[in-house]
Amino acid sequence: MLLSLVIPVYNEAEALPALLDALGQVLGTIDCQHEILFVNDGSRDSTATILDQAAASDPRIKVLHFSRNFGHQVAITAGLDHAAGDAVVIMDADLQDPPELIPEMVALYLQGFDVVSAQRVEREGEGLLKRATAATFYGLMRKAIDSRLPPQVGDFRLFSRGAVLAIRGFREQHRFLRGLVAWLGLKEAILPFRRRARVAGTTKYPTWKMIRFAWTAISSFSALPLRLTLGMGLSLTALGILYTIYVAYETLVINATIRGWSSLVWLQVMFSGASLTAIGLVGEYVARIYEETKDRPLYVLGRSVNLTAHSASPARTFVLPVREIPEQTIRRDPGHLLSSGHLTVTIGRVPAE
Repeated sequence: MLLSLVIPVYNEAEALPALLDALGQVLGTIDCQHEILFVNDGSRDSTATILDQAAASDPRIKVLHFSRNFGHQVAITAGLDHAAGDAVVIMDADLQDPPELIPEMVALYLQGFDVVSAQRVEREGEGLLKRATAATFYGLMRKAIDSRLPPQVGDFRLFSRGAVLAIRGFREQHRFLRGLVAWLGLKEAILPFRRRARVAGTTKYPTWKMIRFAWTAISSFSALPLRLTLGMGLSLTALGILYTIYVAYETLVINATIRGWSSLVWLQVMFSGASLTAIGLVGEYVARIYEETKDRPLYVLGRSVNLTAHSASPARTFVLPVREIPEQTIRRDPGHLLSSGHLTVTIGRVPAE
């Protein structure tokens, strides 16, 4: 059996040393072969250097380097595209997903489960606002997308080979992995755990990013906003009819004059706002359709380490070709170029003086 670990990373240079030590201790207790596949999602710190050094010292550590930041969900997708294991574990690099749970996940996988999901029962190191927004997020996801979404379950999961192949079949641009797993309806086990505080660094999912992630999930998996807009439009239409009846009664029965423009302005503002909201929602869905029809790659893979020639060729991906760089010498040009700091690059061998 081959166990693959898929770990998306973005500016996690501070956490990587502790993560590598923890993984080394845990994986040594599991009686199977393993590979650790890091997906560098366009990090701007020394993450790439640390990963390359770790891969150079251990061929079981493999690295995918994106050409730029494509997002957490796309990074997970790339890891699943290139993972070769019979079972694949997805986890974050900040050690909030404890590696100590991996043996229990593998044990449940061997019992026949296609998906083993780690469920947070406690969140250490997170304030009241973070816990409240997280609870709101999961509640909204269950009502707006799929009631089968388990609460407090993130992307820390184990997938069987069959589950990985099924997930690979989804290639939409706007991705919500948790919704995809719920839609598949595979045999799933829930494993409770206490979510620890980050070992180092800062969270990559502040409140504003969680809101954007929630909107992506809802608009990608559900037409609920459009249906709510339709309901709001029908409700406002009913109010308008009732108000028209009231105005007719006031004019024809009690012979009262119109009380001025206040009610008219209120109705105009309300209906205009509702109309603009509806148009905006329709525009958001049309924009997503437009982005899907362009059929652009989900990610661009700049380079990889310890992976064999990208034998997997998943749809909607692009791999930059390896550049054959000839022997070259860089030397400073004497004179005015030296004072300006410019370099003269000579390709090929420099003739002997």
